[in-house]
Amino acid sequence: MTILIPVLGDQLSHDLASLSNVDRSVAVVLMMEVAEETTYVRHHQRKIVLILSAMRHFAEELRSSGWRVDYVRLDDPDNSGSFSGEVKRAVDRHRAASIRVVEPGEWRVATAIASWESACGIPVDICPDDRFICSTLEFQTWAQSRNALTIEYFYRDMRRKTGLLMTADGKPEGGTWNLDKQNRASPESGVTYPVPMPFPPDAITSEVMTLVAERFGGHFGRLENFALPVTVSQARRALAHFIDAALSDFGTYQDAMVTGEDWLFHSWLSPAINLGLLTPLEVATAAADAYAAGKVPLNSAEGFIRQVIGWREYVRGYYWLEMPEVAEANALNATRPLPEFYWTGETEMVCMAEAVRNTRDHGYAHHIQRLMVLGNFAMLAGVRPQEVADWFLVAYVDAYEWVELPNVIGMSQHADGGRLATKPYAGGGAYINRMSDHCVRCGYDVKQKTGPDACPFNALYWDFLARHEHRFRRNRRMIQMYANWDRMTPAAQDSYRTSAGAFLDALKPAASRWAR
Repeated sequence: MTILIPVLGDQLSHDLASLSNVDRSVAVVLMMEVAEETTYVRHHQRKIVLILSAMRHFAEELRSSGWRVDYVRLDDPDNSGSFSGEVKRAVDRHRAASIRVVEPGEWRVATAIASWESACGIPVDICPDDRFICSTLEFQTWAQSRNALTIEYFYRDMRRKTGLLMTADGKPEGGTWNLDKQNRASPESGVTYPVPMPFPPDAITSEVMTLVAERFGGHFGRLENFALPVTVSQARRALAHFIDAALSDFGTYQDAMVTGEDWLFHSWLSPAINLGLLTPLEVATAAADAYAAGKVPLNSAEGFIRQVIGWREYVRGYYWLEMPEVAEANALNATRPLPEFYWTGETEMVCMAEAVRNTRDHGYAHHIQRLMVLGNFAMLAGVRPQEVADWFLVAYVDAYEWVELPNVIGMSQHADGGRLATKPYAGGGAYINRMSDHCVRCGYDVKQKTGPDACPFNALYWDFLARHEHRFRRNRRMIQMYANWDRMTPAAQDSYRTSAGAFLDALKPAASRWAR
């Protein structure tokens, strides 16, 4: 009566629900490297290395702890290339009587799992993914009771549920729920930035890197200096290093951008969390404990915890609430193809070039680069949101559809029509100038409003507002923006729109080979 337990590449947790309360003597853990998962989009080379290496390390840990593991490698000549094909082969190979699996993170995988019972002719037990703090059912219940899906109220509920940064009488630590206004400092000269703890490749990772270079060398990204944590123990060391070396200043400078500084005070723990090497609760608890011990200020601890138990949990709930329709949402009717420089980084805009360079080299850019540079430009330019979503899914090591799609379609592109965010996250060159040192190094002049030498964000910003005036003029959070537009002369308005049009007409579209 063998129980087959498929463990997917983002379920690398020893306390995974499907592994709990199981008689190991009758269980076989199935782990699968399949072509379908590496190529449904042309993932960043680093991302493929990370997932496959972490999977292989996890399989060894399971074997060491007494589990029987059936591991199918990507280069196995009998590999069918898909989860469903490999599950069917494993059922036949082990004469399995049942399948036990944790619910997947992505809609397309859930669709595949739904077919296993009929395809294999045995029962399939789908366990809730209890590594998340908020279940999909809990989020649906929360959403149904509200007129708007306001993240702040959800975040407060998660604080109450976990007890993190809460006083004994149920109040938020420091008397305030959200300290984001303290976390918007511009970069300062003379600041020394720590770097994430590196983990040089061992034999397993080196073998995977060779495989990826041979099979996926034409994908976006670089493999040089790969040093991400690929085991639970490494991930916990990386967490401890972040708490000790970076969290204290994380809050103050979390929105800043500095040329040549790839990490600033950011944790770069999201790949480990999204793989399952760390749980969101242990990460958030470590930050709360550091505050309680007097090691970090409240604004840093709160800002970091908000990202982990607030935003991350929220977008996962939103994803399952809105799928599959949200994947094709395009409320602003954006149709422009993605520009080529998203792949090459070849642009005179230093902010864009730096974000793409960091993305290409590391599969990483922090949230402001993703939202207010890369995402902001695409929305202002009217790029088709599905192309933007594909790019983000390809480009980032921590990108899985459940977290990437809501951030792109809902947050950065406003393509869901305001279901996630009440206003578009649009900004001109002044914002980037305030939050970075990029503009002083740029070939464009951020203080010039229009013309070929002006920062493109300036004209694109006003052109965006003009194009979508019918949608946004009555938005209470955008009244001041349109009041400023109304104060301009018709000639000034025309100048912005003409400059934007000239810049957009000159954009080179991306080659189709990059994403799918």
